[in-house]
Amino acid sequence: ALAATGIAAAYIDVIAVTTIYHWVSAPVGLTIAAVVAVAGLMLSRRWNSEHLGLLVLVPLIGLGPVVADGITVVLVGFMLALGAASVPVQLGKDWNGLHAARTAVTTLPLLLALILTSFNSEHAPLLAVAGSVAAALAIGSAVVLLPHTKHPATMAWVSAAGTAPVLAASLAVDTAVAALMAAGLSAALLGIVLVGDRLTGGATSVRSIWAALAAVSALVAVIVAFDGPVAGPVLLAMAVVVAVGGRRSGVARWCAVGFGVVGGLFYLAYAPPSFLIEATELSTPIAASTLIASLLLVAWAVAIAWSWPADWSWASAAVVALYATTTFTVTAGVLFGGEEQGFLAGHVAATLCWIMLAAAVLRYAAKVSRAERSLPIGGGMALVAAAVAKLFLFDLGTLDGIFRVVVFIAVGLVLLGMGTGYARLLAQQDSREGQA
Repeated sequence: ALAATGIAAAYIDVIAVTTIYHWVSAPVGLTIAAVVAVAGLMLSRRWNSEHLGLLVLVPLIGLGPVVADGITVVLVGFMLALGAASVPVQLGKDWNGLHAARTAVTTLPLLLALILTSFNSEHAPLLAVAGSVAAALAIGSAVVLLPHTKHPATMAWVSAAGTAPVLAASLAVDTAVAALMAAGLSAALLGIVLVGDRLTGGATSVRSIWAALAAVSALVAVIVAFDGPVAGPVLLAMAVVVAVGGRRSGVARWCAVGFGVVGGLFYLAYAPPSFLIEATELSTPIAASTLIASLLLVAWAVAIAWSWPADWSWASAAVVALYATTTFTVTAGVLFGGEEQGFLAGHVAATLCWIMLAAAVLRYAAKVSRAERSLPIGGGMALVAAAVAKLFLFDLGTLDGIFRVVVFIAVGLVLLGMGTGYARLLAQQDSREGQA
């Protein structure tokens, strides 16, 4: 208690000689405060007292801006240097509180600078460097200290908070630089996760938290770097890759879901459902983006259902695939055939795709054993019902002339073929099972 009181009195003296009496400049005052802080941290290690270390670091969050007269470049550099100097004090100690205080000391001034735009344009490069150093300090110190803590998940979460200046860099830094910073953070975290136990102390929770943070960083990088028509397909492509490559990992599956949902929202923003009801001519770049994103959306839905086998996943995948397929055919029709004929031809192709998908699912149902047949049969019949409902509720009132004739004849022939073919395949399958 006496030591903490002496340190507090020294901090008050620093404020007096810099802010009140102006006997020394702000850099000199911060240097004196750093000397006091380092002395206090060394004493806390010698006495094995985390509380004393907290009483040394936490007051600096309020003291620093007072001495420096606001959030300045000098203050940010001082906080980063002090945070780095406090790492050796914690070696061999299970002091998560001190780690949180160090993260707050190095992160909060940068976040305030970003939110309050305290830095002008000429200081943007310095702000980018400071944010990268803060993130490296948060993650690097955690890697060094993880083998000595009994609460690795807590340290991982605190370190993740220390990367906030990088994720928020676009508030004050050029978009290209901000995107590169977020992408670099994502790559570094992914490398640590892939290396595994050697850098994470053998804690599965740490790898899960940092893998999720890597995904968030990649998401931020894409959103900052690209506009919606480009960001949507890029995120959907990332979702497909993660879903296929990480199908055995729960974290990877959820990351794939997150990428797909955000990419799907971008997709709906520039290709809303209203385009399927009323013919709308899109510019060539937007139409191309819509076509690519539609195919990727179908691939993502199938990949998620494949990596996450459950009844609800296949049902959700079917709904997403049907919508994306319809958007693809209608967009392609309008792009190549115009708003009138192309729009009608696109809906004819969409209805045929729906009924052909139903036929494929029912054909698959006829080839599996009787015990596994109920789910694909139910799904196939639901697709048939959806295709017929679209045929009578939408196509009948929207299509005209040859388009209405073609779609009704084609769907009728497919339904007829499905009925006879499915009955024959089902009888053959049951006969083989009976003989076996």
